[in-house]
Amino acid sequence: MTAHEGDARAAEEERAVEQALALVGRQPQAEHLPPGRPGGADPASSSLTAEPGTCAGPPPDAPRPGAPTPDSSASGAPVPDSPAPDSSATGASVRDSPTSDSPTQDSPAPGSSGEDSPAQDPGAPVKSAPDASASGFSSRRGNPSPHGARPASHAHRARATAWAGARALAERIGRTAPLAAHRLPLDRALGHVLAEAVVALTDLPSFDTSAMDGWVVAGPGPWSVREGMGLLAGRGSVQPLPDGHALRIATGARLPADATAVIRSEHAHCDEAKGLLHATRGVVPGQDIRPRGQECRSGDELLPVGTVVTPPVLGLAAAAGYDAVVAVPRPRVDVLVLGDELLMAGLPREGLIRDALGPMLAPWLRALGAEVAGPRRLGDDAEALRQALISSDADLILTTGGTAAGPVDHVHPVLAEIGAELLVDGVAVRPGHPMLLARLADGGPCLVGLPGNPLAAVSGLLTLAEPLVRGIAGRSAQEPYRAPVHEEVHGHPHDTRLIPVIHRGDRVVPLHYNGPAMLRGIAAADGLAVVPPGGVRSGTEVEILDLPWASAAPWTEGCFT
Repeated sequence: MTAHEGDARAAEEERAVEQALALVGRQPQAEHLPPGRPGGADPASSSLTAEPGTCAGPPPDAPRPGAPTPDSSASGAPVPDSPAPDSSATGASVRDSPTSDSPTQDSPAPGSSGEDSPAQDPGAPVKSAPDASASGFSSRRGNPSPHGARPASHAHRARATAWAGARALAERIGRTAPLAAHRLPLDRALGHVLAEAVVALTDLPSFDTSAMDGWVVAGPGPWSVREGMGLLAGRGSVQPLPDGHALRIATGARLPADATAVIRSEHAHCDEAKGLLHATRGVVPGQDIRPRGQECRSGDELLPVGTVVTPPVLGLAAAAGYDAVVAVPRPRVDVLVLGDELLMAGLPREGLIRDALGPMLAPWLRALGAEVAGPRRLGDDAEALRQALISSDADLILTTGGTAAGPVDHVHPVLAEIGAELLVDGVAVRPGHPMLLARLADGGPCLVGLPGNPLAAVSGLLTLAEPLVRGIAGRSAQEPYRAPVHEEVHGHPHDTRLIPVIHRGDRVVPLHYNGPAMLRGIAAADGLAVVPPGGVRSGTEVEILDLPWASAAPWTEGCFT
């Protein structure tokens, strides 16, 4: 990428972020907390400021993005899928499906639900959209239209949030929520994020210790061997060691005053008849001694705020004298699975399909540091959805399916009914463009509405849910990085495209089975490539979104989750 192209792309992303942030930051707004939540936002503060676990949004009369409207002319021409990599390049045997190399229709067909077209996977369920007169909602989704008219397709295209802007907005909302903090014993702190720095409470080590089993000596040799069992770890103060003397010592034992060095057992010879110790190698003053304060001095910052508590972090905190750390609570996330067509067990049958999102989302969110109860399966029941939303005490709610405009797509009407604010209503990304981000009324939590198609839901998870969870949990944002693609990748005419990829050497290889209803590609992927509108040629660098379980490698150093 040339410097000019890089500047142009940066400017485009900056404009997208500014446009998205303008949707939620035009006027100050006081936050109203539900009963039982302490504190409250300053009415004079930005409308993005929220209490822990809440999601600030625009004032009631601020413009909101329009509702997604299925219209093939707005989506652009059919887009061919990315070419399949050769099996020798991917390191895996990939059997072509009848549709894997065929052109991909990203545009919803007339009468479709507005989700990403499942043309690559004919078996995916598609709910047909009702007649426009049945909707009864204006583009604000909260006021019934007297004529039952929907917004025009070009209005939806104009109001759909750019992918970079939507992701930046979700990250901003997560980061601007004040973080609660509590003191956790070390055995309960794993996976949390430090809200206070860990500062050394003592020198480490706190006294001079032996780094090896062997002999502690003073002065030049040979040394007279002092009788006794020697010095062991955990014993108290010891007598000084006179010059010309040696004493047995164990690893970790405290050194006597005036000790010169430690000689490892294998580098010493003891003449028991004469009571003398000889070194078989040269002795350097200070060798195999861990001096006091070698690792840190009392008051040194060992771990900064924002550090994720891992097992080594627990060990370091304990070594530094801590019994507990001050950390941010894990965000609590409710997952609501919608759809009457979903089976919880067994083979698909009689028009029913297995629920793929319920088993996938909870562990994915836990990998991001959230606490997730078992997914709640509500079916296509608007009242059950309403009750679940108004009774939730989670910090974030995720719904699956129901975000389009089909006859049983209840998310938008229910959000309107309970007075939620739509912050993002459609994102210019494929798959996953019907995703949404809302804030429930009265200081309630954020809600991320994921499309029902599995890979489209993954797109929504990475675009909106992951930045929110990271921000609420106090985790730092993923550092963006780029890698060249192994081959040409076709793009959508207008929208960003997220394509599963694997790393091969210093490049990434696009994977087959990347249709919106497919999981086979993402199951084998290291991450997703962010392909700009129009696609990219072979060798072009694209942004990579790593998956939480992607292993560290030279090209992802410092960028993995």
